[in-house]
Amino acid sequence: MKAKGFDRNNLETASSPYLLQHAKNPVWWQEWSREVLEVAKRRDVPIFVSSGYATCHWCHVMASEAFSDPSTADLLNRDFICVKVDREERPDIDHYLMEFIQSRSGRGGWPLNAFLTPRMEPILAFTYLPVESSHGMPGLKHVASHVREHYRERGFLVEPFEPPRELPETVTRTEVLNGLQQMFDSQYGGFGREQKFPPHCTLVFLLSLLLLEEEPDVREMCLNTLDAMCLGGLNDHLQGGIFRYCVDRQWRIPHFEKMLYDQAMSLWCYSLAFRIFGYERYREMAGSIIRCLRECFSGEGLFLSALDADTGHEEGATYLWGFVELEEILGSEGLAAIRQVYDISKEGNFEGRNHLVRLSHARLPELEEKLLKARLEREQPEADTKKLCGINALVVIALFQAGKFLGIQDYIKDAVSLFQTILETFWDGKRLAHCLSGGVLQEQSFLFDAASLLAAVSMIAGEDPAWLGIMDEFQKYILTFRDEEGWMESRPEDFHHVPAPVFDHPTPSSTSLALFAMASAELALGKKPGEAPFRQPFSADFFNVVALMGS
Repeated sequence: MKAKGFDRNNLETASSPYLLQHAKNPVWWQEWSREVLEVAKRRDVPIFVSSGYATCHWCHVMASEAFSDPSTADLLNRDFICVKVDREERPDIDHYLMEFIQSRSGRGGWPLNAFLTPRMEPILAFTYLPVESSHGMPGLKHVASHVREHYRERGFLVEPFEPPRELPETVTRTEVLNGLQQMFDSQYGGFGREQKFPPHCTLVFLLSLLLLEEEPDVREMCLNTLDAMCLGGLNDHLQGGIFRYCVDRQWRIPHFEKMLYDQAMSLWCYSLAFRIFGYERYREMAGSIIRCLRECFSGEGLFLSALDADTGHEEGATYLWGFVELEEILGSEGLAAIRQVYDISKEGNFEGRNHLVRLSHARLPELEEKLLKARLEREQPEADTKKLCGINALVVIALFQAGKFLGIQDYIKDAVSLFQTILETFWDGKRLAHCLSGGVLQEQSFLFDAASLLAAVSMIAGEDPAWLGIMDEFQKYILTFRDEEGWMESRPEDFHHVPAPVFDHPTPSSTSLALFAMASAELALGKKPGEAPFRQPFSADFFNVVALMGS
């Protein structure tokens, strides 16, 4: 038997929407806490940690399979302390475990599951697993039993794991561009030849380069990719906003979740693209993303974290159309007209139904609004209602850029208003909180939040000197995350001290964003930022934005 208080699932009191999704599992889930860790140490029991987020499709799958299976739960409950972690509430824990699994397998993803020693040393990590072993994939029961037997017989003598702190390799600008050109998909846009993620950080770098000088190859990479994202299935053509990624090279079928950080970064990209190219389609794309923010993500002055990919346990159900259904809504003439603009067929492009993919940039506003009205009458995806400090600050940056580059003063006013709300919610004058969830303010401090806010206020202060005092406060605050070796993401009392991530992914890494924010602050003061080297492409696109800022 476990210690008193730990012989049940204790997630019903959690504030995280993700943790609440697991509150009825038969697994005896606990929230991460020093008390839980002390129990594991005292009893010498391994820890099973499962990290994910509320809108994660495969997290839902594993919740309904392995974590709802009584026999799996019995095994986990008997031999482990089981802890659920919301990766967006505890990015430090998630980053540490992600670095571990990638160092061992070269892959990662969510749910991210790991077995730890009672001293929080990682033993084994994996992503989705079925209940039972099948088709060459081990089942969770098999893996857990193996870990249990190994521990009973030999214990765990594992080497402490330290996430890498080395910055990406220094290269020349020519080498950066050559690397990007080698990965560029000239046929379909984007980078790589498999599934397509929106390359936000890469686009911000390439577009920033075009602000300085004309580069025909760079221009092609930007236009081709921006247009593919506009026309393809990544874009919600009815309500605006973009989905997480496309599962195919052609940008046709997305993974249907919508993340706030994708909306912020894509708005930044399209606003900057309009500034450079002047194409109306980019202005329209920026406006549609803002519509999505207002209609789908608004939540009492701050923006919500994400929208689920699933509706009623079916991925993409809200967004898909049957051919007959379209004809019933639009009529035969309306259907014929919309098929001139969208690739719609009787067979469909996703499990017998149609996800809207454009054939051209032409607009049919009356027909599109009619479809949207019909779509809004359906069951809608659940929202992750958490409000994240740093991601909301990225929205400030994006709105400010949109207002500046599109010439819409209301967007700048919205950016400043959002920034004020962030300050009132998360900043007490000395320490920056990370997350507001279920009315509970999570007070852990992370570099990403500090860097995002410094970058945001630097842009605002560059136009309005009244904000220079707040900017100075954050210039000093961000330095509290420095140590002799570089940047720390956090120094929590209940986990390892975690170095700041160095690789850019959907958002800039904490390290590159911190450097960007410091350079932006220098520009706001009328100073030239110090010179920064170019870094290996893709993993360091935002480092390369910083390298351009001195120009």
